Amino acid sequence: MARDKSAKERIMNLFIFEDRGVEWLEPLTLTRPAFDLRCGAATLLERHLRNFGVSEALALVRPAVAALCQLGHARLAVNEAGGRGGATILVNARWLAPATPLGDLTTPRLGLADNQAAYVVLPADHGRELLPETIDDQIEACRHELPAYPAGGAMINFLWDLVEQNGPTLCQDAAWFPESANVRAPEAEVKVLGPAERLLMADGATIEPYVVVDTRRGPVLLERGAVVQSFTRIEGPCCIGADSWVVGGKIGGTTLGPSCRVGGEVQQSIVQGFSNKYHDGFLGHSYVGEWVNLAAGAQVSDLRNDYCPIKVSVGGERVATGRMKIGAFIGDHTKTGLATLVNSGSSIGAFCNLLPGGSYLPNTIPSFCQARDGALCERTDLRQMFHTAATVMRRRGFELTDAHLNFFFDLYDRTAPRRRKLVHDAELRPRRLIV
Repeated sequence: MARDKSAKERIMNLFIFEDRGVEWLEPLTLTRPAFDLRCGAATLLERHLRNFGVSEALALVRPAVAALCQLGHARLAVNEAGGRGGATILVNARWLAPATPLGDLTTPRLGLADNQAAYVVLPADHGRELLPETIDDQIEACRHELPAYPAGGAMINFLWDLVEQNGPTLCQDAAWFPESANVRAPEAEVKVLGPAERLLMADGATIEPYVVVDTRRGPVLLERGAVVQSFTRIEGPCCIGADSWVVGGKIGGTTLGPSCRVGGEVQQSIVQGFSNKYHDGFLGHSYVGEWVNLAAGAQVSDLRNDYCPIKVSVGGERVATGRMKIGAFIGDHTKTGLATLVNSGSSIGAFCNLLPGGSYLPNTIPSFCQARDGALCERTDLRQMFHTAATVMRRRGFELTDAHLNFFFDLYDRTAPRRRKLVHDAELRPRRLIV
């Protein structure tokens, strides 16, 4: 739903900020700002811009990801303290905003979601310099100075929150999807189970014959250039991103970002983009980053065989999720070998190499590690890793720039202490299959 011109004119400075909570969204936030995470048919950033009716914003992000953020968002002013005159609104990058835009954008207030700051409308004379290093303290001061109101939506505290919210959010997104593309009817050879109007195809999207689309539980959205090949079943709610291919199998309750190649069975998952799961295998209740390859026969479990709630390692701690179904959270540029077995509740960092060994891999695999036969070792072949990354990106028409390389070398150093501790601890204790 678009805002009117007068509302847009009132919003002169929209700051989207990261707070301390982004650490709990690793490994996906190791390589991107939190607002680049996907939920439904859009990123959190795209939702904020649409919700507030603007096309430009300012971003306050961790200094470690600032250069990479600017590289990916030419229209964002990243970590710039200034701004133009007029109203200033701060929006939490982790906030999954409600479908209905905010009504009052001028009255100073603090919007709360899950008792956390979702947005702040600052007074015109606030006089504060907004910096990423001090934004948490400034938000805390607003708690004492401004009236609080419910913001609606939900705060994303953990990656499994995004997975859980993905289906309901896709159902909401069907309302605006026709505004973003010239939606057309599917070909006659496509079998639609449920309301046909819930299958929304942008211009340039293709569904081949002998495809079944089930819209009884929610919409199925195909963005420009998406291709669904024959002998595929797609169950809504589902979104196939721009230029992504579904090459057979069963896909349900899932968002695929741009330029993915996916087959086999994928259920209730989010794939950030530019990743492959081309062959048979299972992926369930998971969040997969960019430039990931899940090889043929890779299996990602999302359910313990004793049906107990699942724990996940987050920020060096084992967190009880209270959920029975959780798969894996896989960082960028991670690759698996054939028939790799990934256990439920796994947290896998960036640039990992997962090799099969006939049993489940460890539940926690830090960035730049190789896992095989239940053992972990640190990867030190950085030049080879980055050469592989450049090759993979070039296949999708992207270039690995010096900015990427500088970021990845820095990421290796920043993740070294936790990685070396986990590798050392794994060497000291007996191998365990159940955590």
